[in-house]
Amino acid sequence: MRIAIVTGASSGIGREFVNQIPGFYKHLDEIWVTARRGERLEEVKQEVEGRTGVYVRIFAGDLEKDLVYKQILNRLENQSPDIRMLVNAAGFGKIGSSAHIAKEDAAVQLRMIDVNCRSLTRMTFLVLPYMSKGSRILNISSGASFCPQPGFTVYAATKAYVTSFSRGLYEEMKEEGIVVTAVCPGPVDTEFFDVSGTTHSKIKESVMVPACDVVRTALLDSRMKKPLSVHGALMKGARIAGKLVPEEILFSAMDKWIR
Repeated sequence: MRIAIVTGASSGIGREFVNQIPGFYKHLDEIWVTARRGERLEEVKQEVEGRTGVYVRIFAGDLEKDLVYKQILNRLENQSPDIRMLVNAAGFGKIGSSAHIAKEDAAVQLRMIDVNCRSLTRMTFLVLPYMSKGSRILNISSGASFCPQPGFTVYAATKAYVTSFSRGLYEEMKEEGIVVTAVCPGPVDTEFFDVSGTTHSKIKESVMVPACDVVRTALLDSRMKKPLSVHGALMKGARIAGKLVPEEILFSAMDKWIR
C-alpha cells in the first residue's frame, strides 16, 4: 500500500499539500492526515476523497502528546505500507520580544520549540523505517530560517533548526534514494498570522503569496531532488542577503518587516 502522511493538515500549507499530493502521485492508495482539529480534518477528507477518490485516513490529536504517534505506529506495524511522502507541516509562530515575555507567553514560546522542532523530528524518525528509494520528506521551514529575527527570535530559531536538520538529513539519505527538502516560504496567505499575533504590515501584505503556489513549487522542487525549496524571487533574494548583508543592516530592516 502506497501512502503519504501530512501533519498540520487541517489548514494552510498542510491542507494544500493534501489537496495537491494526489496529482503528484497517480497511484497513491491513502493519505494519512493529522492535526488537533478533527472537525477540520473531516472537511479535508470529504473534499479530497470526493475530488480524487484517494482515501484519507484521519489521526486527530496533539503532536505534543504521545497518542497520535502510537496510533500511527500501530497502523504502520500492522500494514507495513510503502510511505512515498511525509510532509511535516505542523507548526506555528508567536511574535514577542524576549525581554518582555510574561510567564504565560514564555510557555507558548516553549511550545513552539516542541511543535516546530521536536514533533517534526519525532515524526520523521517514526516514518523513516517505512520509506524506500524514491520516497520524499518535505519539512516546512521558513524564510525566517535564513538569519536571526529580533522580535520573532524563538520562531526563527526553530525554523533554522528545521532547515539545518533537513539539509543534514538530505545528505544522510542520499544512499537510500530518499529525497529530503526544506520548504522555506516567506509570508503566505494562511491563518498563520492570526496565531502569531503580529499585524500585517504593508510590506508583508504586498509580498504575501497563496499557499497553493508555495506547495506547487515545493512538490516540483522535491521531484527535482532539491534540498531547499524557496518560492519567489523575493525569498531567494532574502536567502542571499542572509549570507552577504551585515547583521546590523538586516536587523534594522527586519524590525520594519515584522512590525
